[in-house]
Formats: sequence, C-alpha cells, structure tokens
Amino acid sequence: MADLDCRVLATQKNRPLVLFLHSNTNSALLGQSPAQVGKSAFKRRGKPINGWSQADRNIGLEYQRWCQNWAEMVFPKMKNGASLFVFGARRTIHRVINAFEGCGFLLKDVLAWKKESAYHRAQRLSIVLERRGLDAEARVWHGWRLGNLAPIYEPIAWFMKPYRIGGTITDNVLENGVGAMNFQDCQINHANPTNILEFGFEKGEIRIHEAQKPLRLIEFLIKLTTREGQTVLDPFIGSGTTAIAAKNLNRNFIGFEVVPEFYEGALKRLNAKGNNICAEPLQLKLSKHLVI
Repeated sequence: MADLDCRVLATQKNRPLVLFLHSNTNSALLGQSPAQVGKSAFKRRGKPINGWSQADRNIGLEYQRWCQNWAEMVFPKMKNGASLFVFGARRTIHRVINAFEGCGFLLKDVLAWKKESAYHRAQRLSIVLERRGLDAEARVWHGWRLGNLAPIYEPIAWFMKPYRIGGTITDNVLENGVGAMNFQDCQINHANPTNILEFGFEKGEIRIHEAQKPLRLIEFLIKLTTREGQTVLDPFIGSGTTAIAAKNLNRNFIGFEVVPEFYEGALKRLNAKGNNICAEPLQLKLSKHLVI
C-alpha cells in the first residue's frame, strides 16, 4: 500500500481552507460543528429570560445559515455517494438537516450515540416553591422537576452525496468506491449493526476536549463507510480523534482547526500516540488533496 497522506491544518475564520481541496476526492466526512461543541458557548450566550423572544428564535436560524455556508463549501469536495456524519445537539440537529438538505445532500439516517452516562441537572420544583415561601404549593408539586430528561444519547445526522441521475447505488460503488456499508467488519456482538451505537471511552483514553468522542465510535463510522486508502475529511478536528482513527484504519486524512489551543492540543495528542501526523502551517504545501 502507498504511504498514507495524513494532514492536520491550522486555519483562520476568514480563510476556509476546505475550498482548496480537490473536488470529488473525499470518501467520508466526520464532524461536530463548533457551534454545538459544549456547554461553555451556551453559558456565554445565556438562557432565554422572558419566554422565547425573537432573539432566542434567531439563534437557531443563525446556526442553520452557518451550517449551510460550510455545507455548500464541502458539497463539491465529496465523492458522489460519500457519507457525511455530523454530530449535533438534540434540539438543533434539525437545523443541520435543513441546511445540508438545502445544499443537495440526502439524509440517510439519524443515528443515536448512546453514552455511558449523562450529566443531568433538573431542579426540584418543590424546592423552588419553598424558596418563594409557597409551602402549600411545594407539597402539591413534590416529586416534580424542571428541566429535561438525562441526555443519554447524541444524534448523528448521516448524509450522503447523491449519485448521478440515471445510475444506481451499485453503479456508484463501482465508479466511486463509496455508497455501500461494510457489515462484515462492523459486527457488534456477532450481529449486524443498528442505528443505536453504544461506544464508550477506553480506559486511559486521553480527553482534551469537552465534545470529544470515543475513538472506537469514530473508527466504527469510518470502517462502516470507507475502504483502506480512501480519504476522510474533518473540517473541525477538535481533539484529533478522527485523525487517529483514520490513521489506525489505514485511511488518508485531512482536517482543519481554527482554535489555536485545540489545534495544539490535538497535535500533542497525535504525537503522543506516535501517529506521525503531518501538521502544516497556514502556508500550505502542495499535496494530492490540495490545490494552491
């Protein structure tokens, strides 16, 4: 097998490097959009104060427009029939779906990653009422809570770039090498996989990012939809898990990161793993995946 091409690239918000990729070359995309990566951004933005104002409603619309912007950039870079896995939040995954469908991608499924545990905060209504001096009401509402159920699963929108009109999915597999699912190597407990995925972090697995995913989960998605030597793209590398998974599975990889501390943290993790990932500065070198 030829040497793998694995690149982790620093980028800037005003320079979307995905535009420099060759068209129709990437076999799969895995990504978690930065607007959904964790609790810190939500805390900065704040909760709705007086009901659900127009400003609150605009948050979802802004996020959808942002998703559509990067989906439009990615669309021509993917092979026909390529799979895209986009992790999102339960209440905003529909914005991702609307954005990607608007750009021409097909929604294949919405997978559920079932986590081992979930951070859960739901206020006891009786305590809230007691603090207001409403003891009688507190007794009436004993056992009730405010908030949400424990978020034990995370949705993963699975998209596919359409294959040519007039062809079949089998034709596309033969023409582009993507579009089928590798059930043979993705058995779970000796059974074919379902759309409920239960993967946890391995003992000793390094965690540097609040939205980091288990390595085994990412390896499963890559192995399910790509073959050795094909290219996996991650527009938001975060902790670098996709790069490690791609390297472990003998896939080419290219990824981008705009946040300096995440970029540096991912490189440290990759170097500690001994994966010899190629880290490039902003001035890109020519490779078979990049057009300068």
